[in-house]
Amino acid sequence: MIYNILNGDSLAYSFPDAKIEGDVIIVREALIDGDLSGDNLHDFWQSRARYIGVTETEYHSKVVKEFEKIRNAPDNSVFNLWFEYDLFCQVNMWFVISVINSLPIRKKVFAVYTSHLDKTNKQFWNGFGPANSDELKVCYANKIPLSEADINLGKDLWEAYKNGNLEELTNLSKNQSSAFPYLQEVVQAHVDRFPKDGTKGRPEKVIEDITKNISTDFHKVFKEFWNRESIYGFGDTQLKHLYDKVMNR
Repeated sequence: MIYNILNGDSLAYSFPDAKIEGDVIIVREALIDGDLSGDNLHDFWQSRARYIGVTETEYHSKVVKEFEKIRNAPDNSVFNLWFEYDLFCQVNMWFVISVINSLPIRKKVFAVYTSHLDKTNKQFWNGFGPANSDELKVCYANKIPLSEADINLGKDLWEAYKNGNLEELTNLSKNQSSAFPYLQEVVQAHVDRFPKDGTKGRPEKVIEDITKNISTDFHKVFKEFWNRESIYGFGDTQLKHLYDKVMNR
């Protein structure tokens, strides 16, 4: 069985046109933000539903059902992970890898990145969203196989991230792997959210600078933040939370 695991619904709309073989699984989570507590998946799902502010039934229907497709995968399954390079996507991908790693089956795992984008400027942090069918086929053709060491690294990255162990995360980011091409930069961006000296995190400092020198209008702040810090991959929800924090000071 072949599974194409897509990060979010935006790619899911255009994906069928590319006619790429396999079933689609959609990751509808934003693990870059919020409560990650829970010693097992059941407790973890409860924490996430509470944090997002939906009932467990709603959360199960929208989110958990998709992950159950991974957990019920048969022997010799192939998983194509369609994720982007930024922190938002990478955190979700680490979690997906940890779920796949726990499966007692033979499996092959591939990372499919936005390899069609220009690497000479910040454009490569952008997502699959605008990609057409031919570009998606190029990305698929350039997929990267994950070795056992890569899968273990992904699992360990998730554990360190989930437990808030920034030192361990930094150590893990020193591993060189084609499956995680911008790992050091991405992990550093995450570590910079929580300065040891108790000062504001890197995203808040950037938002503060934008609101002081460019505009306090959220849409303009969002656009400028993306120009400067697209490595975070923040959506409206994550940035609005930080924006409100800065504006209410």
